[in-house]
Amino acid sequence: MQLRTRQLAVVAAAAIALAACGKKTEPPPPAAPAAPVAAPEPAPAPVGVTVASVSLGKAVGADKKVSATTEVFAKSDTIHASIDTTGTGTATLLAKWSYTKSDKTVPVKEETATITPTGPATTEFHISKPDGWPAGSYQVEILVNGNAAATKTFTVQ
Repeated sequence: MQLRTRQLAVVAAAAIALAACGKKTEPPPPAAPAAPVAAPEPAPAPVGVTVASVSLGKAVGADKKVSATTEVFAKSDTIHASIDTTGTGTATLLAKWSYTKSDKTVPVKEETATITPTGPATTEFHISKPDGWPAGSYQVEILVNGNAAATKTFTVQ
């Protein structure tokens, strides 16, 4: 019986040793967090309509562009302003024509045009005075949706 007790003791010790040395099954490490899915970048906000240039002249073509630019006019000339715009959307253009005499600015005429371009466009404004313009300095100021966009000065001789 002693032999059997020893054998049981050895088997028990071996079982305890194996249990102590045996690896415990550990749960797998947590998965790395998934990379955040990048949302598509929103389309850039539309810039709207902006003035690219203003040209002055005595005549315009069918394309509303000044045929020969000048900044000096005769008293009897019709004065045309050709406004080139870029962008898209609906905008209101305002042309404010004025005359400067003795450091005083006198309004001559205001014109508006509502445009809805889908890209580059040209708009034309003009002023005329059948009995002739007084000699002096003039200007046309262009506003887009109420915001100053360009100013062009000219002279009547």
